[in-house]
Amino acid sequence: MGGEQRFGDFVSVRRHAYVAELVLDRPKAMNAVSTEMARSIGAACAALGEDRDTRVVVVTSTHERAFCVGADLKERNSFSDAELVRQRPTARAAYTGVLELPVPTVAAVHGFALGGGFELALACDLIVADPTAVVGLPEVSVGVIPGGGGTQLLPRRVGAARAAELIFTARRVEAGEARELGLVDQLVGEGEDRTEALALAERIAGNSPVGLRAAKRALRLGHGLDLRAGLEVEDAAWRSVAFSGDRAEGVAAFNEKRKPEWPGE
Repeated sequence: MGGEQRFGDFVSVRRHAYVAELVLDRPKAMNAVSTEMARSIGAACAALGEDRDTRVVVVTSTHERAFCVGADLKERNSFSDAELVRQRPTARAAYTGVLELPVPTVAAVHGFALGGGFELALACDLIVADPTAVVGLPEVSVGVIPGGGGTQLLPRRVGAARAAELIFTARRVEAGEARELGLVDQLVGEGEDRTEALALAERIAGNSPVGLRAAKRALRLGHGLDLRAGLEVEDAAWRSVAFSGDRAEGVAAFNEKRKPEWPGE
């Protein structure tokens, strides 16, 4: 399960056994998300969501100084109002595509991750960053708001008041403070964000694919519910795995002191 698949000019998916690497590859524009790139991200996520061999997705960048600088404002500047309205579902589908991947997701961030670029990272379950990372949601400084999920994902990560401060000031946050505030989860050595994110993904991918998908579903659906409702979500997710081949294999492998060979169903 190796190889690489292109989705348009600006996105590719690389296979590393059970880990899929979603690569942002528009280096001439620091991965600014144009309409075409947004369409490609959405298409790549749709394909990954259907792929039963993918257990974890890692989002990476080919640009040495940026993860992604957000929406393509040069393209946006050329739009009529009608074109902007027409483009909105395509742009939105890119962010929700990452957010709704059914498997665990890890963003590997270095350099600039701003606006929509940071929102792509926020759509992932975990963010690994190196010391060059600079993150932020500066949209109000150009007359809009975070529209790729930022106003909803950031407070869920760092709390309402912290998210308000970051969004209202539009300020950029460097790696050290970003780690302290919980804007990123893991700080690694310079230039090691991709390697460490892939290593983390590989560790995750050693676990039951059925269990991983169900655990993510429970985490996502239960968030924001009151405890009693959340526990019902968890129980439904447990029931979906309790009689799976993965559970039978996991228990057998534990008792036989061997590594599981997950059937993935």
